[in-house]
Amino acid sequence: MNLIILGAPGAGKGTQGALLAERKGLRQISTGDLLRDAVRRGTALGRKAQSYMNAGELVPDAIILDLAREVIADTDQGFILDGFPRTIVQAEALDPMLAELERPLDGVVVLDVPDDVLVKRISGRRSCPECKAVFNVYFDPPAREGVCDHCGAQLTHRPDDEPETVRRRLEVYRAQTEPLIAYYERSGTPVHYVDGQRGVDAVADAIDDVLEPEPA
Repeated sequence: MNLIILGAPGAGKGTQGALLAERKGLRQISTGDLLRDAVRRGTALGRKAQSYMNAGELVPDAIILDLAREVIADTDQGFILDGFPRTIVQAEALDPMLAELERPLDGVVVLDVPDDVLVKRISGRRSCPECKAVFNVYFDPPAREGVCDHCGAQLTHRPDDEPETVRRRLEVYRAQTEPLIAYYERSGTPVHYVDGQRGVDAVADAIDDVLEPEPA
C-alpha cells in the first residue's frame, strides 16, 4: 500500500502517518526526516541540501525527490508520504518517478479539520523546556496556568504559534497544497476524507475504515 497523507498545519499528519505506518507495516517518509538523516549521514545529497539550508534557502524540489527516490527504491515496504508533495509542480515530478519505480499510489488520505480548530490547536500549544511535555490551553490545559504539571517549569509559547502567524500558514496551505486534492481526484487516485477533529485513536480507526472498509 502506497499512500500520501494531506492536511493543513495542525491537522495531525505526522501523528497519524506514524500510527498508520506502524499498523500497516509501511515506511513513513517525511521530508524533514529525509533531509535531517541525509545531512547527518553526510551523503552526497545531504551535503547538497545542507549548502542550501546554510544559505537560508529552500532545498530544491529535485533534491527532495532524489532523497525520496533513494528511500522508496531501497525498501520492499509500502510507504506513506508525509509533507511531500506540497505543490502541483512537486506532484507532477513525483508521478513519473513512482511510475519508473513501479510503485504507484494506492490512495490519498486527507485529514479534514476546520481552520478555527487548527488555529486553536497550534496557537494554544504550550511546551515545557525542561521535560518537553506539551499542553494546549484550549484542549489540554495545565492545572496551573503557565506551569508544567510534571516538573513545575514555566511553559513556553513559540513565536510562530501566534494566531496571526498560524492563519498565514493556513493561507499558504490553501493556496499551494490544498489544490493537490483535486489534482489526485482528477488523476483517478482514490482520495479518502477523514474527519480529523476527533481524538487520535478515533481518527486512526476512521483511516483504517476508509482504507479497508468492511465488506457489505
